[in-house]
Amino acid sequence: MSCNYIIDTYAWIEYFKASEMGKAAKEFIESEQSVTPTIVVSEISRKLRKDIEVGNETIEGRLRRLEFIRATSRIVDLDFEIAVEAGGISEELKVEAKGWGLADSIVLCIARSLKGKVVTGDEHFRHLNDVVFLKI
Repeated sequence: MSCNYIIDTYAWIEYFKASEMGKAAKEFIESEQSVTPTIVVSEISRKLRKDIEVGNETIEGRLRRLEFIRATSRIVDLDFEIAVEAGGISEELKVEAKGWGLADSIVLCIARSLKGKVVTGDEHFRHLNDVVFLKI
């Protein structure tokens, strides 16, 4: 399987906020060539739960958004090889990008394995070649 766009958490959040950056992400998110890693679904689920706690989201709204991700984007699971590779990349890139996390490494590894580009506005990714960096 190959694809063009691996949608990062940052892009999905901006899309749901309907921000200017979210409008830039729309063409990639709604492309038939987009995929979303399961780790991204987990991060969005967590963020939406926090939004419920502070009154910025409803339980129903959270479920609608998560279902929209499933309906709009092919969901890609983390497999053993990606997990191993992501662990190594995480150690390398956390030196280059302050705040780089394991989830970032998983998203990047999935993009590389699918020969696609990460769609994000997350500054952690700015210095990488395998990225479509969203601008407003």
